[in-house]
Amino acid sequence: MTQVPPALSYITPRQAGDARNAVDEAILSRQSIRQFLPKPVPRETIAHLLELASRAPSGTNTQPWKAYVLQGASRDALVDTVCQAHDALHANPALAAEYKEEYDYYPEKWVSPYIDRRRANGWGLYGLLGITKGDKDRMHAQHHRNFQFFDAPVGLMFTLDRVMGRGSLVDYGMFMQNLMVAARGLGLHTCPQAAWNGFGKIILPHIGAGPDEMLVCGMSLGYADEAALVNTFRTPRVPATEFTTWLD
Repeated sequence: MTQVPPALSYITPRQAGDARNAVDEAILSRQSIRQFLPKPVPRETIAHLLELASRAPSGTNTQPWKAYVLQGASRDALVDTVCQAHDALHANPALAAEYKEEYDYYPEKWVSPYIDRRRANGWGLYGLLGITKGDKDRMHAQHHRNFQFFDAPVGLMFTLDRVMGRGSLVDYGMFMQNLMVAARGLGLHTCPQAAWNGFGKIILPHIGAGPDEMLVCGMSLGYADEAALVNTFRTPRVPATEFTTWLD
């Protein structure tokens, strides 16, 4: 039976202000962490985060998300296998035909302003790490870190039944945002990763996903290494005035 939360109770203006500030701080402090500490995350904490994430809205309450949590030996085995495949792909780009994403995360043709933001993001990160344009080996090594979950002790894989429509990806985004913001409330950090998507043929059998499931993305979860240079990288956002139209 689906658990129904209790009805909302009255809270004082001060309590409302405190809650708002806590939510604001969780949202503003969320960032994609690319170096984690080996500190373990208790299973009950992960379960709690997934319960919170499940309160995300979804079209007609379809709740299309399926989450797979990888820790310990299962995590390490997947890391080893996908890292080997990624290295083989780097050595022989012709293998790209074997590793196709099941849905188009990015456009086939890039246009401004999106390509400009993408380039600024990539070169901002590489510049911070001293990776120069054309240094393909170091670029590969940095991209390779995705497939090590950036050393996070917890890896998550999210799947969707192929029968579902594209609208379910909207639902999925809200589910994942709930998870990431809730993680911040417990002092944890995350990194959502579409980088895994091309390796679905390896990942899906490993996690025991059914034949009708497709990979949506992966995620790293754990405690951030606050001393790591890579974690000082923060991406900018355009002001709301640039994407908002007011109609009175």
